[in-house]
Amino acid sequence: MENNTLSKTIKEERKKAGLTQVEFAERSGLGLRFVRELEQGKETLRMDKVNQALAMFGMVMVPARKERE
Repeated sequence: MENNTLSKTIKEERKKAGLTQVEFAERSGLGLRFVRELEQGKETLRMDKVNQALAMFGMVMVPARKERE
């Protein structure tokens, strides 16, 4: 999952769940700043926190081979 795809996925899933960023941060146990950075596509993020966010939607990020260009 590319970073921009990750940020779009999180934002879309959060909105589908009817949560604001503040509500999502509180329910997931993450900081609001992290949620904002995640949705804005920050390039460097802690994977444990990314997976904590994805777990809210029954998802997980795992290592995968990079597709050849």
